[in-house]
Amino acid sequence: MWLKKQFGGRGETLGQLGSLESALMERIWSRGEISVRELHLEFAPRLAYTTVMTTMDRLYKKGLLKRHKVGKAYIYIPALTEEEYQTQLTHHLLGMVLNEDRNSGAVLSHFVDAVSDTDEQMLERLDQLVKAKRRSLRRSE
Repeated sequence: MWLKKQFGGRGETLGQLGSLESALMERIWSRGEISVRELHLEFAPRLAYTTVMTTMDRLYKKGLLKRHKVGKAYIYIPALTEEEYQTQLTHHLLGMVLNEDRNSGAVLSHFVDAVSDTDEQMLERLDQLVKAKRRSLRRSE
């Protein structure tokens, strides 16, 4: 699913990655930079060379990868760190959900329920974050 959010001021689309894109990006993030040939060797024989090449080109066009030419081949480098990508995607998804006024209360309620069902420590941390944010907002008034 592609989302309607711009990031980095460059006009690229921030999107949720598909499973193949995620698998390739995880490897690229761990390596720092890589060629199509090197990445294909890590996924062969499961994926065709052209599949890896096409997917990396799409990730480049989506703004998630940068590239530079070395000889006849491109070397790809992540445009964002994995943490930056996750942060921007999370902000975007939460913004989409919470800006829809009619459902924002239900979304927050379900979120708290989901957090408390899985991890009471996380619920406590969420409470601390809310209190800290309120203090910060009061100081800025």
